[in-house]
Amino acid sequence: MIFFDTTKTGGASHRSGLNRVSTKLRAALGTAATASGWDQPTRSVLTIAGTTPYAGDWFVTSELFSEAERPGFGAWLDARPLRCAAIYHDAIPLKHPHITWPQSVARHPAYLKQLARFDRVWAVSQASRDELLGFWRWQGIATPPPVDVIPLGADFCAAPRVTSRAVQPAPRLLCVGILEPRKNHAFLLEVCAELWAEGLALELDLVGRVNPHFGRPIVARIQELRRTYGDRLRWHEGADDAQLGSLFRAARASVFPTIAEGCGLPLLESLWLGVPCVHSDLPVLRENSGGGGCLPVAVNDRRAWMDALREVATNDTLVAQLTDGATRRALPTWRETAATLTTALV
Repeated sequence: MIFFDTTKTGGASHRSGLNRVSTKLRAALGTAATASGWDQPTRSVLTIAGTTPYAGDWFVTSELFSEAERPGFGAWLDARPLRCAAIYHDAIPLKHPHITWPQSVARHPAYLKQLARFDRVWAVSQASRDELLGFWRWQGIATPPPVDVIPLGADFCAAPRVTSRAVQPAPRLLCVGILEPRKNHAFLLEVCAELWAEGLALELDLVGRVNPHFGRPIVARIQELRRTYGDRLRWHEGADDAQLGSLFRAARASVFPTIAEGCGLPLLESLWLGVPCVHSDLPVLRENSGGGGCLPVAVNDRRAWMDALREVATNDTLVAQLTDGATRRALPTWRETAATLTTALV
């Protein structure tokens, strides 16, 4: 039996990438897994029903954790009352501490070390796998657990895969992600402001909550630009899967100017609905964009991004080619993600 960790994500109200992975994977596992969580009074993993797993079972977590958040977790790992597997996302808090939640920065080194005490680890991309193994080498961990790559699902909503799609006539772009420096909204807004100033008929929808530590200047810039350009710029602080699907379907393309990712789910989810994606040319994103439907652009190259968005807004031939690539290429599903786990965890 698989006991799936929902300690944090089980009651979370926001729609972060970590929560998305947890909820989608838990749903795809179905009856092959039961919800569980860290029980602080007993300092052990218990199922939601209060029962204790057996030694031959698996505990699987896609969450972030630390000894401070889960007192006794290290001792529990040492005792190993059952086998343990983890989904690993990224080392962004270590690589970009100046723009990452302080709690995440403080937690991450110990979290990465505790991962080395698991029996199996799956990274969400090859780039993430390489950085995790590199961290362990740097720490002198001689016998780490096996680390494989697990593709995450693109099918984020109830809608079936789009395999044919007409080019949307409206020059409408969609950017999905929490409002924070890492997602690079400030850069995207300045690129769009220049395009609007030169008279380009372009619309931009932003979907994402605000990072309370770093997001307020982005919100202020959104409000400032809306005073000048009105509804060419729209911000949706919250959107469920159905609402997000509607925004994708109305978009000519999605945009993803991020500077760091573990996988890049918004890119995959855009392609699922046949919507091309203009994205930062990061190695981790190229893992998923190389199959078609995507237009990579150099990170933070203002002129290159202006040229790319101008082309997407005005060049029907280019967008048709990208759309064709998006609708024809292979994409992973959450059912396939779950099958990877259930096949391996025997």
